[in-house]
Amino acid sequence: MPKYVVEPMPAPISPEVVALLEQAETATIGHWRHWGFVDRDIRALLRGKRVAGTAVTVQIPGPDSTLLHHALGLLRRGDVLVVDRLGDIRHACWGGGVTVAAKAAGAKAGVVDGPCTDLEEVEASDFPLWGRGLAPITTRIYDLGGRLNVPVSIGGAVVCPGDAVLCDESGVLVLPPAEAEAEARAAIARQERGLANQAKCAAGAKLGELSGASAKVLAGLS
Repeated sequence: MPKYVVEPMPAPISPEVVALLEQAETATIGHWRHWGFVDRDIRALLRGKRVAGTAVTVQIPGPDSTLLHHALGLLRRGDVLVVDRLGDIRHACWGGGVTVAAKAAGAKAGVVDGPCTDLEEVEASDFPLWGRGLAPITTRIYDLGGRLNVPVSIGGAVVCPGDAVLCDESGVLVLPPAEAEAEARAAIARQERGLANQAKCAAGAKLGELSGASAKVLAGLS
């Protein structure tokens, strides 16, 4: 087996679908969907960010970030770089320098199944980044090998190159391209209904009556 595998860059998600996804909340889709959500310990490092884009996947081992640096030179506007750390939670592969390079390439966000570092520099770049917290020990250019644009595992979810990725403060959701538009539209419609119900509750309506929960409880008491 070769030390490195570099597959072609995936087809991008259309701008129209990305725009729809960025109106949707991961927690709204979580009302009905049970798969594609990464582990909740992979969290937003910056508050108030919601972004969507095309998954570009990288696998790199332990202390090495050689292939990650190479991948940064291939990123396109609208990509989300998704990094499988193969179980490593000691070494931070993403810091200030990687952030600047990813942002300069036009990437929308980074998602790392492991720790990051240089939070102050990430904040200064205002670049959306999700990861498993922070760590002071960083990766280096050890040339240990890796895989680019292959299916990876991120927080228990399978991510294929070209998948749609939606990231916000509640978490990260990965969707097959063929399902992204329908899920986004369903979420937007549900959010609109939710806002209408919130207005009714603010005016005095009972949430249990609006949701149907009270009718179920009363039926169960009889």
